[in-house]
Order: sequence, then C-alpha cells, then structure tokens
Amino acid sequence: MLKEGLIDKIKRKKAKIAVMGLGYVGLPTATVLAKSGFQVVGIDINSEIVNGVSQGISHTREPDLDELILKISKQGNLNATDNALQALSEADIIIVCVQTPVNKDKKPNLTYLKKACGSIAKVLRNGKLVIIQSTMPPKTMENLVVPILEAQSGLKCGEDFWSAYCPERMTPGNGLKDLVTHARIIGGYNPESIELAAELFRFVTKGELLLTDIKSAEVAKLAENTFRYVNIAFANELALVCNELGVDGAEVIRLANTHPRVNIHKPGCGVGGPCLRKDTYLLAAPNEKKRYRPELMLASVRLNDYMPEHTVQLAVDALRRVGKSVRNSKIAVLGIAYKGEVNDARDTPSEGIICKLLSLGAEVVTYDPYCKECFGAIKASDIKGLVKNADCLIIATGHKVFSELKLQEIRALMKEKPIIIDGRRIINPEEAKKQGFIYSAIDYE
Repeated sequence: MLKEGLIDKIKRKKAKIAVMGLGYVGLPTATVLAKSGFQVVGIDINSEIVNGVSQGISHTREPDLDELILKISKQGNLNATDNALQALSEADIIIVCVQTPVNKDKKPNLTYLKKACGSIAKVLRNGKLVIIQSTMPPKTMENLVVPILEAQSGLKCGEDFWSAYCPERMTPGNGLKDLVTHARIIGGYNPESIELAAELFRFVTKGELLLTDIKSAEVAKLAENTFRYVNIAFANELALVCNELGVDGAEVIRLANTHPRVNIHKPGCGVGGPCLRKDTYLLAAPNEKKRYRPELMLASVRLNDYMPEHTVQLAVDALRRVGKSVRNSKIAVLGIAYKGEVNDARDTPSEGIICKLLSLGAEVVTYDPYCKECFGAIKASDIKGLVKNADCLIIATGHKVFSELKLQEIRALMKEKPIIIDGRRIINPEEAKKQGFIYSAIDYE
C-alpha cells in the first residue's frame, strides 16, 4: 500500500519534492520539476543561492533559467531554504544533487554525499523515495548510501522506503533543454524503486526512460563521460602528432570524421570542468588495486593534463622566434571559464596556463565576460584593455563572442610582432597571418 500511495501522489502531482544541493545540476533540476507542476523546495547551505531563488537569480549561466525560476517561484511551486531537516521531513521524494569531487590524491571525496545521507536518515520515514543524482564511484549506493539510510533510520530499503540512482545527463549551458529531452537512466534498488522513480521522471523528460539496476546505472554514467574524456585525449595527441608533422590538425580531423564510424572530438588547451576528468578517476579508482588497472583511462588524464603546459610552450617558442623572452613579456589570456558559454571556472585549463606563465616571469592579464576568477593575473575590464601593449594573446576559452574578434583592431593595440596562440581553434589561421600575427594553435603550427 505504501508504494501505491506514493504513485498516486506522483500521478496527481501532490508528492512534495526536496532537492538537496542547488548547484549547476540541482537548481535546474528543481526548476524543471516545479515547472512540471510539483511542489519543490530546494536546499542549500549558500544563503545567496537560497535568496536568489525568490528573486529569479541563478548563479549558473543557463539560458532562460532566471526567468523560469522567477515565474515558478511567484506561482509558489518553487521555494528554497537552508533548513534541511524541515524540508526533508516534509518531502515525499528527496533528490540529492550534492557535489562528489576528488581529493588532491585523486581519490573520491564523498563527504558531501555522506552528510546529505545522514541528514535524510534523521527524518526518513515509511513511504519516502530517495533519488541520488550526484555522480558516484561504482557500488556507492550499495556500500554507502543505502547502509547510512538504513543504519541511522532503522528502516529497510525496498520495504519501508525506496531508493534509486538517476544520474544527470546535462550539458552546462544547455541544462534545461537536456533535462527535458535526453533519455534518462533509472537504476533502482529493487523493482518498486525503479517503478516509482520512473513514474516521477515521466512528468519531466520527453526522452526514453532506461530502466536498469543501480550498479549498471552508476557505471554507465561514468562510462559516458570517460568515453568523451578519452576521445578528447586522442584528439589532443593527434594534434601533437600533426604539429610534429607540420599538417593542419583541424583539417585531418575534418577529413577523418567523414568516415561514418569515426567521430574524433576537438583538441584544445586542456579539459576542465567538474565532470570529465573527475568521472574518469571515479571509474578508474575501484580498479586501481584490483587485478586489472585501467591504463587507457589514466593515460588520458596525463595527456589532457599536459595540454595547458603545451599551450604555454607554444607561446614561449613563438616569443623566442621573434626575439623576445617570456620573462617580462605581456601575455593576454582570453577566457577563464573551462568551456565556452558557461561561467564555471572549476578545474579550468586557464588556471594552469596563467600560473605557469607567472612562474616564468611573464606579466599576465586576463579577461572573461562571465567569470570573476583571474588566478593571480591582472583582470582587464574588456578585450581592448586585455590586448593593449600585449606581446602574445592566448585564447583559452571558446566563448562565441571571442570568435568575432576584430583582428585588425587587436593588431593595432598589440606590440610589434604580435602572437596569437589559439587554444580553442576559433581564429582562421590565414586571416590571422594576413593581419600580421604570428599564429600557432594546438593542432597547427
């Protein structure tokens, strides 16, 4: 009867939902659920994020998110609080979206997830559904989440309450659309858990619901991001080979990708963000001490981590060719965000580039219209201020606005023998050379 009661609440949209963690995943998730007609309360320890919900202000750069938050919060379907226990106690369904980073030793840091589960367990009662969206190492539901919930509540998962793992499949900058259109993996503790979670997400996504067991769902999520990360590593290594051979890497990839079974990703000055690198470690971590060690995955980490250093070396070499030293040269780093069209600087390649240049004695200036961080560099207020009297311009982020750079104007502001190091391949090499630049890219030199 417990299951039927919750299913009925979900179908009538009377089930109250609490979303723990209003970060880059949690806030769009809470918003989409509220838009679907559910009463949703978001939980976060950050008072600015909590207060922003009622004002229609989000901390993420997601198209249409601010307007949607304001509209839904005014309707009363979306609220936010820092009082976790009260919100959790009143909820029928709890969705956990807290961060699961890796430590400096590259080991999974599940501290936030443990705290979230501990808070849930304090108020867990019969008939609740607990869904984890946070990305986790394999067997985390089995070895951490469910044991904490059961031990601290005295209830039995699958009988007294239900639990499911439904990983997010969002692309930053396109999160709202992805939540609605992408297929959704639903891994349940038992068949009832799967049925309940699927019933909820039918109201959210137009995509296919992929029903499976929890461990398969955990590994599948990590496999998705690891595949992309390994593919980028191959693209980066191919770019390095093309540089050595003196061929245009972008042209090579364009030609190779015309094969119907080839899809080489785009190389760049590094891979940042909170997901791809971390998830590769999460997938590899459980196997490091087993019979087989995942060499390809870990080698991809080393290769992608090398790219910011390679980018700096391109700048050093170009400066040397025009008779300049990196020491005391003004280097303009265009872009701080880890990828284009986001305001997220977590694990961004720009940090490594800037820190390395500063250690070499360069004067480093940076500009990004969406990010506040500068990692010790001087922060310019606009692109003109960034490039004025600069010896070298490094393009580190692929914001669309950067692809519209007016090279003639930039050339006039920079010093003699100006250099462009295109870490995102957004500038036409021939046009740059025509305007008088010495041009190098990750896959072109």
